[in-house]
Amino acid sequence: MISTGCATREGTDADNADAATTYTTADGTVGAAVIDGIGHGPHTSRTAPLLAQVTARIAVRRGVLAGLLTASELVADPGADGEEADAAAVAALAQPGEDTHVAWVGDCRAYGWNGTRLRYYTTDHTVGEQLRLNGAPWKLAAHHDSWLRTSLSHATVGTVYEVVIPDPVIVLTTDGVHDSVPADEMEALVRDHATSPPALAEALVAAARADETGYRDDATTIVLSIPQN
Repeated sequence: MISTGCATREGTDADNADAATTYTTADGTVGAAVIDGIGHGPHTSRTAPLLAQVTARIAVRRGVLAGLLTASELVADPGADGEEADAAAVAALAQPGEDTHVAWVGDCRAYGWNGTRLRYYTTDHTVGEQLRLNGAPWKLAAHHDSWLRTSLSHATVGTVYEVVIPDPVIVLTTDGVHDSVPADEMEALVRDHATSPPALAEALVAAARADETGYRDDATTIVLSIPQN
């Protein structure tokens, strides 16, 4: 069976806008989803867990693209008050002995651990990352890392990216984790706790720290350990 771990911690702003869930079918297939709600408030904190549940349950039956696009329909309309929730998201579909399928929109990430190295498989859908890919200076690009180019409410077949990860340990994170925990520290935590997904998820979330202004974002992680043939 696939082992899973999930952890989340509210940041310094009120209401945790993150959510995460896993769903296991009768044959041991696992669907997983991490949601990073945009902004804070009752709409986002109420809706983020629903988005995670829908994404994971549809992904495990119909695939990760279908999972994200179905969740997108829940928030595609702004609602009568014009304040419907929106989010970044990453979803995974894992089966024992098989490569893991991942899809994402926004700046949630997926990493893979093969026993010796931690690899970052996704690409943030941010203005900052687009500038880097086009050769802009690092300092200029860094100022635009918080600007999403797309989000769950605007997800389409063309804006949801997919990747297949062959590694036996998969780590899904919100930016509250990967933006505040240095890459070498993340890899060290994975190396120390890779055999226990619950412990690794808790360790990664606990390592998230505040920035120079004292602000600390919500931090959420799912870890999947997939048996290999």
